[in-house]
Amino acid sequence: MTAMGAPKPKAAQVADALRADIKKMKPGDRLPSQRELAERFGFASQTIQNALAALRTEGLIISAGNLGNFVSDGAAPTSDVHDEIKEIRSQIQSLVERVAVLESRSDQSGA
Repeated sequence: MTAMGAPKPKAAQVADALRADIKKMKPGDRLPSQRELAERFGFASQTIQNALAALRTEGLIISAGNLGNFVSDGAAPTSDVHDEIKEIRSQIQSLVERVAVLESRSDQSGA
């Protein structure tokens, strides 16, 4: 529980803003990429991922892995294991790419 007057967690702020956006969108519309959302809100990518995860849990959006996140048709959220595996693979791939960039920077500065 947050104290009165305390600001909302950043992920909750992002989720609230995206809920408002989603109300103006149609089922199947694509949300901005995580990178675009990070730039829009000025928060870390993990914060954006947490906000999107909350919206997926609520059934407001669905994830299509590397294709992005889309407005749901309002049906009850599904707990399809295959979709969850795709999401995990997508996140792992993103982490692999980030590690590769960091390693290349480390190699360049150490050479």
